Amino acid sequence: MYLTVISVVIAVFSYLSFFKSLGLVAIIIFGILLFTISFFVIQYRAEHFIYQRVKKLYQDISILDIQDLKRDKITTDIEDFTKTVQEYVEDKKEEIANLTERDSFRRDFLGNVAHELKTPLFTVQGYILTLIEGAANDKVIRDKYLERANKGVERLTSIVKDLDMIAKLETDGMKMKIEPFNIIELIQTVFDLFEMKAKKRNIQLVFDKVYDFPLFVKGDVERIEQVLINLIVNSIKYGKVDGVTTASVESYNENKFVIKISDDGEGIKQEHIPRLFERFYRVDQSRSREQGGSGLGLSIVKHIIEAHNETILLKSIFGEGSEFSFTLEKAI
Repeated sequence: MYLTVISVVIAVFSYLSFFKSLGLVAIIIFGILLFTISFFVIQYRAEHFIYQRVKKLYQDISILDIQDLKRDKITTDIEDFTKTVQEYVEDKKEEIANLTERDSFRRDFLGNVAHELKTPLFTVQGYILTLIEGAANDKVIRDKYLERANKGVERLTSIVKDLDMIAKLETDGMKMKIEPFNIIELIQTVFDLFEMKAKKRNIQLVFDKVYDFPLFVKGDVERIEQVLINLIVNSIKYGKVDGVTTASVESYNENKFVIKISDDGEGIKQEHIPRLFERFYRVDQSRSREQGGSGLGLSIVKHIIEAHNETILLKSIFGEGSEFSFTLEKAI
């Protein structure tokens, strides 16, 4: 309709104004004008046609946001338009995959929390019920069951505290107090703290060399101490009897140190390494629970190091041992 009206107007105007005097030139000019105007009219109407139908498609499919559709993205070039749509579809597929992964993680996390809390709860409940039913009259049984119930409560407390810490770290509720401190002195403090625990398995806690001078780094002393505690306790738990846990501090680059905690224990199979820092993930479910702990230690380590904008690394050869390392900024 637009093209017809415009063509008639131009033809009549051209005939009345030019044809009688200009002849062929006027016809050529008329042809060029008609072609040019027709091209742009058809182009505009085609784009408008496609835009309206794509807009309707966006409105019909709830997952597509109409705000994401821009008029300037619409074109009559089918190949280019198809490429644009494919790119958009790929973006949405990636978003859906991420949402699906998060939902799966949420379900796994809730299941793990329920399982981790259920075991010590039922244990404590069982001992208390036994005492209520008459076992409390026997002093030996009473003391033994109360001690076991207390261990169950301690494990519950540990899980809740670790969950609370992760929640705070994820929501920026736990602010880091960054200050310079001697990392060698802090490692030695943790070694002294767990010396007796290591002796029970005859594991030596040593440095890779004698550090004659202090090495100062920047970080939250309490949080980095917790990182070292978790890593060193893990090396004692899963290191071999009569083995060695070694700590070392090396220059990572001109601005950072790398702190390494290594053991000569059983090591970790490669298929477990990508998931090792997930909450409640255990390489050996039965053995890990026998060793105690909340199952959140390495997850907390990862959160603390990332809160410092630093990196946590892991190297492990199954049957030979593991090496956990993390970077900290030098205090120059």
